[in-house]
Amino acid sequence: MLTVYNCIVHEHDLRLVALAALICGISCYSAVNLLRHVQQSTSRNRYAWLLIAATATGFGIWATHFIAMVAFTPGIPNAYNAELSALSLAASVILTAAGMWIATMRGGIDHYLVGGTVLGIGIAAMHYTGMAAFEVQGRIVWNELLVALSLVAGITLAALSLFVVLRRPSTLTTIAAAILLTLAICALHFIAMAAVSIYPDSSIEISQFTIAPLSQAFAAAAASLVILVLSAAALRIDLRFRRHRVEAERMHGLANAAVEGLIVCDGSRIVSANDSIAALSGVAAGTLNTMTLGDLFGERLASSIAGNGQALEAELRSQDGTRIPVELIARSIDYCGKPHDVVAVRDIRERKKAEQEILRLAHFDPLTGLANRRSFTSRLEAEIAAAGTSRRGGQLALMLLDLDRFKEVNDLFGHAAGDAVLQRVAQCASSVLRHGQMLARLGGDEFAIIAPNLPDPQAAGRIAEAVLSKLRQESQLSPGGELVSASIGIALFPLDADEQASLVSHADTALYRAKAEGKDTYRYFEASMGAETRDRRAMEHDLRQAVARGEFRLVYQPQKEISSGKMIGFEALIRWHHPERGNIPPSVFIPVAEDSGGIAQIGEWVLATACEEAARWKNPLTIAVNVSAVQLHNPNFSRKVHEILLRTGLAPGRLELEVTETALIKDMPRALATLRQVKALGVRVAMDDFGTGYSSLSNLRAFPFDKIKIDGSFIKSVDSNGQVAAIVRAVLGLGRGLGLPVLAEGVETLDELRFLDAEDCEIGQGYYLGRPGPIETFSELTGVPAPAANDRAQPRGGSILMLEPAAAALSLTG
Repeated sequence: MLTVYNCIVHEHDLRLVALAALICGISCYSAVNLLRHVQQSTSRNRYAWLLIAATATGFGIWATHFIAMVAFTPGIPNAYNAELSALSLAASVILTAAGMWIATMRGGIDHYLVGGTVLGIGIAAMHYTGMAAFEVQGRIVWNELLVALSLVAGITLAALSLFVVLRRPSTLTTIAAAILLTLAICALHFIAMAAVSIYPDSSIEISQFTIAPLSQAFAAAAASLVILVLSAAALRIDLRFRRHRVEAERMHGLANAAVEGLIVCDGSRIVSANDSIAALSGVAAGTLNTMTLGDLFGERLASSIAGNGQALEAELRSQDGTRIPVELIARSIDYCGKPHDVVAVRDIRERKKAEQEILRLAHFDPLTGLANRRSFTSRLEAEIAAAGTSRRGGQLALMLLDLDRFKEVNDLFGHAAGDAVLQRVAQCASSVLRHGQMLARLGGDEFAIIAPNLPDPQAAGRIAEAVLSKLRQESQLSPGGELVSASIGIALFPLDADEQASLVSHADTALYRAKAEGKDTYRYFEASMGAETRDRRAMEHDLRQAVARGEFRLVYQPQKEISSGKMIGFEALIRWHHPERGNIPPSVFIPVAEDSGGIAQIGEWVLATACEEAARWKNPLTIAVNVSAVQLHNPNFSRKVHEILLRTGLAPGRLELEVTETALIKDMPRALATLRQVKALGVRVAMDDFGTGYSSLSNLRAFPFDKIKIDGSFIKSVDSNGQVAAIVRAVLGLGRGLGLPVLAEGVETLDELRFLDAEDCEIGQGYYLGRPGPIETFSELTGVPAPAANDRAQPRGGSILMLEPAAAALSLTG
């Protein structure tokens, strides 16, 4: 290194050496600064930045060399070869560009070091090519050791400079890299110059085409000017870049405060993305900045996003391959002094889920999952249209299905149990249908089946029977056993109707016929059913208004001791006087009221009216009122009875509730609990219609009855029919054994009365003992004078149910 020192101090103009070092430092700082821009640039402008950086660096190396060469004073004539000087400049720029390209092509230590090595080779190539251009009147002798040392120093320092600046870019590393690169150039130059020994030789002539040192100095000055211009431009660009980076960081911070994903893009290239879109896509924000909109949303949609201004729905491709539904809204903004597009990305998965749920609710029943009325109507319309244009001649069957006694399930066990029944019915019916056949829930307990392309009308009946059979099996397996059955009405297209409304109406008519003829069955539509159905529906409508309109009235039938003829009480019987149809028998309207649910309102009116009437009697006669299964199993029944007794002031011991055994078997534990609650009030309970239905001796032992009523069908001809007489004697003996009084219904002749008296039957009721009539006709028995006509109205309201149709016809008509 003493040789290098002597070379610099004794053989160079130190002022020019300082100038060369200054130019070298400026060019090197500009080079590494521009190199950072090359690394951070995209492929579109990377080569422009690479050319600028390589030119500034190459010219700096060349200018440093030749200014230092001008500072070299060998003391003998010298000049510079123009061609080799130009070649040295070209080698400097080209090899510098190659080194920078390798170093910034891909991240990694190997690329940094290889690129720096190529840059060092470029410095060496420039220097030794420039030395080859140096012509002097003498012989040049090289010190090979110093030449090797110059190459090692220049290449090593150049490689380190690129490694430092590219591995962790910052202001500090930029300064350090500029110093290392300056040292690389200066060390190589001056060590190489120290390796030169010149021996004057007058025989060697300098070519006449060479450039004088002064001219070479001007060329170096021009190169220095280029360096200064490029450095100033680099400084300006760097300041602008820093300002843009600060602005970008500020906008990125604001973007991260947004809940929605935000992407800033230049065309389709993403330049910034916030944390929300990174979290949504599963791709790091830094990685997103190297991607395009097409990578996230597909090329076809990406071309229509930019500058659209309209909300677009798309699918975001997440990192794990899933597609996320999103909504995109693009707006133009000024970003870093240049127009860009900002795309708001809104996650709409929840909205899509809600839309699907709304769509499902619009077309499907939420309880059973079946198609609802809207879907049913659309499907039926489509099937009718298809069947009308088809040439196959197949039948289209519409089946309406309605559950029997479903209201009892809700009343007895609650709506949760009713919902479970509906779900079981849906499962059972769906399991027997084939592909192409549709089951829909129209509402409540109403279902519909559409069965297209049936080979014959009988095929619809086979489907209906399969559904009913499946429901029977399910009912037998249920805890209650036979709780629910169904009735089905069938109408065929085009046999019964040629348009939708008529087809539905005819199937509904057939359904009413199935219910009227015993339920748990199916019926085809027949033309004769139309008038009957219209009449039944009109009666249902009128029954709903009958209580409010005051069309019902009560009649009372006496109950007497057979042995003495003493009056002990009445049974309350209902009558309906329709304003247009006149008097309608209970046997006609009570079954209709039970099927339509109107019996609840009617029953309460009967109980309240009978108790209020009995409370006015001076003589403490009993009043008997029938109780149905639905009322008996209602957990609030005893409370309702208590409320009526308090409101009317009737003594509980004067009220007698008549219950059939049919009402007991629906739910015996609940019925027993209700009867005990009623008995605790002091109300009497009688078993009605004993000997019919589900009569069982165990019921008499299990339930707290106060009286047994023999059905009137056993009393008829009891005096002349030995078998009937034997049955009546057995029942009377049973009553005596249990200590229960027995009441015989339907006593219509003197002989029947004498037979009962001879067999010690205690109480009788029937036409022979007293026909049913208004309470005014029994004023002598009740002790209440008959009032003038229309001077009191009967009370209204309530909710007690009557007997089932068959039993009600007997008890209500007397």
